[in-house]
Parts: sequence; C-alpha cells; structure tokens
Amino acid sequence: MNRRASMLMLSASALAAATVGASAQGAPYFERIATYPVFQNLGEGVDPTTATVAEIVTVTPDGMTLVHSDSPGAAIGFVDITDPANPVGAGRVEMGGEPTSIVAIGAFVLAGVNTSPSFVEPSGHVAIIGADRTIVATCDVQGQPDSLALSPDGTFLAVAVENERDEDIDDGAIPQLPSGHLAIFQLGADGMPVNCDAVTVVDLTGLSEIAPDDAEPEYVDINTQNVAVVTLQENNWIAIVDLATATVTNSFSAGTVDLTLIDTEEDGVVGATGTLTGVLREPDTVQWIDDTRFVTANEGDYQGGSRGFTIFNVDGEVEYDAGNTFEHLAMMIGHFPEGRADAKGAEPEGAEVMHNGDETLIFVGSERANFVAVYRDMGPGNAPEFIQVLPTSVSPEGLLAIPERGLFIVATEEDSAEDNIRSTISVYARTADTNLYPQIVSATDPATGGPIGWGALSGLVADATNPNILYAVSDSIYSVARIYTIDTSAVPATITSYVTLTKDGETVHYDLEGIALRAEGGFWVASEGGANTENILLAVAADGTVIEEIRLPEAVEAAATNNGFEGVATYTVDGQEMVVVAQQRAWADDEAGHVKLAIYAPATGEWTFVAYELNAPTSPNGGWVGLSEITHLGDARFAIIERDNQPGVYSTYKVVNVVDLATVTAQPAGGVLETVAKTETIDLLSVMLAGHGWISDKVEGLAITVDGTVYAVIDNDGVDDAPGETQFLILGTAADLFN
Repeated sequence: MNRRASMLMLSASALAAATVGASAQGAPYFERIATYPVFQNLGEGVDPTTATVAEIVTVTPDGMTLVHSDSPGAAIGFVDITDPANPVGAGRVEMGGEPTSIVAIGAFVLAGVNTSPSFVEPSGHVAIIGADRTIVATCDVQGQPDSLALSPDGTFLAVAVENERDEDIDDGAIPQLPSGHLAIFQLGADGMPVNCDAVTVVDLTGLSEIAPDDAEPEYVDINTQNVAVVTLQENNWIAIVDLATATVTNSFSAGTVDLTLIDTEEDGVVGATGTLTGVLREPDTVQWIDDTRFVTANEGDYQGGSRGFTIFNVDGEVEYDAGNTFEHLAMMIGHFPEGRADAKGAEPEGAEVMHNGDETLIFVGSERANFVAVYRDMGPGNAPEFIQVLPTSVSPEGLLAIPERGLFIVATEEDSAEDNIRSTISVYARTADTNLYPQIVSATDPATGGPIGWGALSGLVADATNPNILYAVSDSIYSVARIYTIDTSAVPATITSYVTLTKDGETVHYDLEGIALRAEGGFWVASEGGANTENILLAVAADGTVIEEIRLPEAVEAAATNNGFEGVATYTVDGQEMVVVAQQRAWADDEAGHVKLAIYAPATGEWTFVAYELNAPTSPNGGWVGLSEITHLGDARFAIIERDNQPGVYSTYKVVNVVDLATVTAQPAGGVLETVAKTETIDLLSVMLAGHGWISDKVEGLAITVDGTVYAVIDNDGVDDAPGETQFLILGTAADLFN
C-alpha cells in the first residue's frame, strides 16, 4: 500500500468529528427526499409483481427526467423528477435485448444492448432512442456492451465491450475467449447523436498480467481531455486510452491490498477479527476526479475484491486506498452483511463524482451493505474527507450526481415481489443542515480493535436511573445472543458495549425479541420459539449469564406457531414482580384474530393469560398483523406495538396501542380469556415514512427513559434480504404521548 494511504479505522467519534468538520466548512448534507419503486412504472394491466429493475441511471440534459436500464425486463424506464420530491413514472421503451448501460445526449437516449446468443458468440449494439421514445438507429459495437460514457465536450462515445465469461466454466476463471475491447464512436453526424457507420476498436489484449489474451473491460469514464480510463476487472488491470488517437497511452495493474481487522468468516458473528493479504482490487466502476486522478470501487470478482476504494493517478500511482475503513463503516452503522463475510464483505461496486464549484465530492456505493458513503476530495496526495452515509434500498447499482440541481440519485437493482423487495430509485437533495443518518452507531470493540458488530435490534428497554442509557437485544440472525448498551447522550446514539449470553459457561443461540429490567438485577429477555424451538423467558444476569430458562405450560406451548414471544415488560402487583410477554400472532388455542399476553409470576412460577384483539390486515399485498413489543407505562398500563408485516409502499398499519391490565382478570392455561381493551396513541407508520425510504416492516423496540423520553427502534434484519437501515426514533415524551 502507498504510504500516503490512510488506514485509520472510522469510529463513532471520528464520524462525529467528520460531520462537525463538514458543517464548519458550510457544506450542507444530503437527505433522502423520495424513493420511487419502479414497478409502479409498469404499463396499465401489467401484473405489479412483474420483476422490473433500475440498474444504471442517467438524466436528460435538462435534469428533469431520469432514464434507467431494466436488464431483466429488456427495457428502459423514464421517471419525471421535475418535482424531485415526487417522482412520477413516465413510461418504458422495449429494447429487444438486455440494456446494460445508458446515457443521454440532446433529445436522445443511448443504450448499450446485449443481444448475444451465447458467451462464445457475443453481440450487441448501442440503440439510439429519439424524443418520440422509438429506436431510430443502432450502432454495432462488435461484441457485448457493458459500460457507456460520453465525453464532456460532446465529441466521443466510448463503450466498454466486455464479452463476459461463463461463470459455470472453471468456476468463472479466465481466459474465456473471445476477448473484449473498447469501442469508440464520433458524436454528432447528420442530425444524429452518433455516427454509427464508423466504429474504432481499441485492442486491450496483451496489457494485463492476468489472462492478457482475454481482456474483459468492465467500466469506462472520460475526462475533459478526451482521455478514457477503463477498468479490466477480471484482469485486475486499468488502461488509459486517448480517444482522439484511439491508442492506449498507459496501463497498469490495479494492485493488491493487505487488510487487517476485517470480518472474514461467515460464522454468524460480526467481528473485525480477520486478516487478508495480497487481495486483488479487481475494480468495477471508475470515475475521473479531475484530469489526472480517478477513483475505483474495488468490488472484486472471482479472485479479489479489496472491500474499499482507491484513488489512482494516470501514472498508476496509488494516491489513497480506503483499506479497512469502508468495511468498518459498514460495521459501525449496523449494515455489515455477515453472510458475505467470507466473500467480499460490504462489496463496493458503484462510484460517482460530483463537481460543485471548487468542491468535489466522491460517492462510493456498497452493493451488499446497502449504503453510499460520501467523501470530499482534498486534492492530490491527500486522503478524502468522510462526510456522511446515505442509506439505500437493496443492492445499490447506479449512482448519479446532478450537480446543477444539487441532487444525487441511487438506483437499486434487487427486485423480488415474493420477498417484498422492490427495485427503487431514490432521490437525495443537498438541503439538510444536520447529518440525518446514521441515527445509531457503534464504538470500538476492545476485544477486536474494530467496531462493535451489531444489527437486527429487536427489543429495547431503558436503564432504571440513567436517562441516557438504553439496552437492546438482537435476534436469531446472529449465532450468539447479545445485549447491547446504547448511550443516547450524543447524536448519533452510540452502542458503547455489549454482553454475550452464556449458559454453563458457553455462548448460546437464542432468538431474542424482548428485554426488560429484572427487579433482582440483570434482565428478563424473551426468546421467540419456532418450528423446532420453544418460547423461553430468560432470567439473565448483568454479565450475560443465563440464570434460568422459563417455559410455558406444556399445553400452551403445544399450540404455538412460529410467531411466538416478542416483547417483555414488568410491573408490580401487591408488591410482587410480574413479567408480561407479548405473543406475536394467534396460536392454535387462540380465538381467531386474538393473541395472548402471557403473565409470569416469578415468586410462584405460575403463568396466567389475557387476550388481545388484533386489527385485521389492510395491506393491498396481504400479510398479517401482530405484536412486536410491550413497554410498561406505570401501574398496570402498557404500551404495545401492533404492526403489519409489510414493508415499503405495502405497509398500512404500524401503531402503538395502550392497554390496562387492571381492567381484566388473567386466567390460567386452558381458561376462557378476557380481552383487554386497547387505545391507539401513536401512528408509527407516518414517523417511519418521514425518512422517505423503503421502510422495514419490523418496528420492534419501544423504551421510555426515566426522564420520559420515548424511543423506538426498527429491526434491520441484519441486511439479509432487507435494506439494512436502522431507524432509531425519538417519538416525544411519555407525558405528551400516553397521558
């Protein structure tokens, strides 16, 4: 690594310092102002569950219409952002092949279209789409196009023709001929944006050290001198091409990186305990910063992926490498994809550069951790300054800066109606005076030296005496059960420490969904049962030692389903501590549309129950409504989160209701249960939607501090088929909300 490269780990304090520094320079922050699910742009009568993707995105020269490629749908889509806070679908154009990249010039849109019948017979063209949304011409690129770039002065169109390999052959190893190349077209001829009659092919073979006879160019960008930079990802190589002469003026290896304090094991624990040496960068996206420097997002492919980004100059010198800092950022904000720990981690794929007067911003997108990190370029030889993180939907692919309007666009490509994940286009405006995300971060873990790994926060409870301290648990997505301590005295709130649950001296796996303070010290935590596990109420010491596992009566547990114990809370009856556990959905012994509130008496070991009536689901996507949390309000009154299991635009119901257990008589197992009345007090859905993202279905935690502040937290599912955004919400005061 170049000695000027920064390898300092980002920490919560560093994040705070970075944001203060940015503010001091008078640069406001980006905030998300809209998220548009592109399935809403399908034609009338088309099944809304049809897969449709926003992958690469561009904007028309007037800055008012976004155009995105939809590879699975063999189409391009148009989205009107005249009002950027309210994107409107503006139709689609069928391409007759797989669109791979897209640019706009004048009244025209240019799309690279892959028409290859096979890997060994690559073919494709650039389709020219006119103002009337019809294809008016095609330009043969003599292979399978990937990335397109326009020169800033309107002289050239460059196309990276990848001729991608078959990943089912030799585990995707290259060489697999035919080789790719760079195709160059002149712009502006006879009223058309591109002269399709003449293509210049730049041979990129013989350059790289890895498979030199099989160049696979991945991405291309052009600077103001009409010089193109091309990444050859699988070859771990970078080529500099003068477009005017169609010659390679320089080429060099993308190099390797040594990484320490990263997560390299898919073991269900997010922890910076691993080391990798000699990792090939294998860059994907490349963007010029100025005419002599460019940034690469080092996604990696079949042999590499350095989990960060690099700034090179045209001589091939590394001026900065992110090292482990991008990976640490993902861990610190709770976005690290543990399922990818043994592969490419957070997997940076996209990059974009925005020039705004004398300021230059660099955006790097994490495909697997679902965020974009924003940096300020500090000039040649200097490390960029970290500014902020922007949360995204699942799998950010296309990044686009619109500096004239102060906008930044992210297109996310993952789309699965079955899994309630939809491809989106999000709009961010540089209008925020304060940094709005993340709302919770982690401090350094003394056990590893990296950030405390966390995610999937479910239950939440406040400390008995300190108004700035909360405790949270994470659910079964991780292989060890933990209780986290959260300090809310600063913004963002910080996870300062944790304890791991142990039983008989060994770590243990539970599906922790609720937490409450125990009168004798330590905690009550609720573990949700499933197909092969029981619902368990746990008495846990402050150091994480499991004191007791408490189970339901056998007849009650026998009626259980996969949706069992959720929140847990305590109150006092006749001087005795009582523990109340909320059941998420109806079991076989419940009246239709009802669930139980299970009440445990530690002094006697007895269970009694009352019934709670659920609202019927109203989402157009179906689903169910259940309970997520219960929090003591005083006397026998409790706040209960009731919600549907729908995310994004499908969600219609997420509320906090209040019940009073003093108004009903709890019955033992097998008795006829009384139903407690409920009063709706907080509309959580409107609060969650205020972030303008594809919201999670799982608002899971609710806590009230000793000074009356009410907090809620959203479970981010550990970034597993989910955006990974943790909303940590301050809802107001208990006096205002519940009295």
